[in-house]
Amino acid sequence: MAIWLPNLNGRSGPKYLQIVEAMAEDIASGRLAPGAQLPPHRELAYQIGVSANTTSRAYAEAVTRALLRGEVGRGSFVRAAEPMVHQGGVANSLRRDAQGPIDLSRNLPLAGFSQPHIRQALHTLAEGSDLSPLLDYQSDADLDRHIDAWQHWLAYCGVDATRSEVMTTVGGQHALFCAVAGVLKAGDLLLTEALTYMPVQAMAERLGVTTTAVAMDPQGVQPEAFEALCRHAKPRAFYLTPTLQAPTTVTLDDERRAEIAEIAMRHDVILIEDDVFAPLKPDRPAPLATHAPDHTIYVTSLSKSVAPGLRVGILKAPQRLMSALRHAANLSLWMAPPLTAEIGARLILDGTAETLAEQQRRAAQHRQTLARSVLSPPGATPMSYQADPQGLHLWLPLPPDLRADVFRAQCAQSEVLVSEGRSFALAPGDAPEAVRLCLSHEVSEDRLTTGLRRVAHLLRESRKSHALQI
Repeated sequence: MAIWLPNLNGRSGPKYLQIVEAMAEDIASGRLAPGAQLPPHRELAYQIGVSANTTSRAYAEAVTRALLRGEVGRGSFVRAAEPMVHQGGVANSLRRDAQGPIDLSRNLPLAGFSQPHIRQALHTLAEGSDLSPLLDYQSDADLDRHIDAWQHWLAYCGVDATRSEVMTTVGGQHALFCAVAGVLKAGDLLLTEALTYMPVQAMAERLGVTTTAVAMDPQGVQPEAFEALCRHAKPRAFYLTPTLQAPTTVTLDDERRAEIAEIAMRHDVILIEDDVFAPLKPDRPAPLATHAPDHTIYVTSLSKSVAPGLRVGILKAPQRLMSALRHAANLSLWMAPPLTAEIGARLILDGTAETLAEQQRRAAQHRQTLARSVLSPPGATPMSYQADPQGLHLWLPLPPDLRADVFRAQCAQSEVLVSEGRSFALAPGDAPEAVRLCLSHEVSEDRLTTGLRRVAHLLRESRKSHALQI
């Protein structure tokens, strides 16, 4: 039997739901393994100082959410993830692969939190009202219920929007494609941060749009560099990620955001604000879209806080640009699937999406603490790296004379996958000798810890070799 006590610190709401949330987080992180037996509800109640009725309600809710299964006369057990079955046999498991190389290269949210909620939403949808509106072509206007949800989620991210300024996309990347295709034409100049999300550059190349990098410093993109390019290069748009920037983890302060917004308005440059990480950092400065609402296309999604596979993206833009943006969406896939949008909307409107975002934040904080204990343990020489307590990744500059591509290959030989700086550099000369380590793709904390230890070992060996050469 698992000796399990829920961590209820910092949680709010009914106590039985706090217990269920803690249970869901521990299952998602691997601290409660599939098949693990939980303590009897009376024993758990005694251990954490609540009534037996509270723990009974918690266990019943966990069974409803498909977190536990009860066996008469034996007790309560953590459910194993159910495989997806198709006609030809068993498809890929819903859980991420626990075999093979340890993957620190993919910046995805921790898996598992949303599954019981989406299962319940699907069940409710199947048993509910007529599905016809969700199975038909939609006009340029999205379903009213969905726009209500997107306005709510935008407000949660700190952005006000009228109904006519909002549209549904198939994830954040599709929203970015609509932005690039909608406001730029062949020959136009798109600016990006020197280290950036490279699919945007691929989009620009395919559309015949030129790209140029804006210089960065340790605090993020430099407003003066943006100003200089506005004066001499006449850009049409500037794509940037002001919050938990990938790969550097930097969040732009309010002063820089205000400066960038002012420059954009003065030079009539459209800002494409990628704020998919916004739900993970509620204490961040106000979005660029609040500083320059008439010059900002704001993009967010449910991918980093709810579930990547839902592919629900939300785009907010000034009314004057919406026709072009909707046209780009129509050309790329005609419409976002109403069925998945309905699931996302339900999760937002009943408060589940915000709960899941909070769970992701707590999980991120826990994993950042774990990473710090491995990379900079007490009594050891601290390892220099950049991270945000609420972020899903960290940015690790390498020691002198160690090239990022060589280190990435060394990590791969040790069965650990990482991303090198060159993967994010718009210009080869801007590629730093650094690697990004993602902390949330691996479900198992043991695998994550092992991967981080291997990275730390390789770095220590590199430093020893460098010291001997000197």
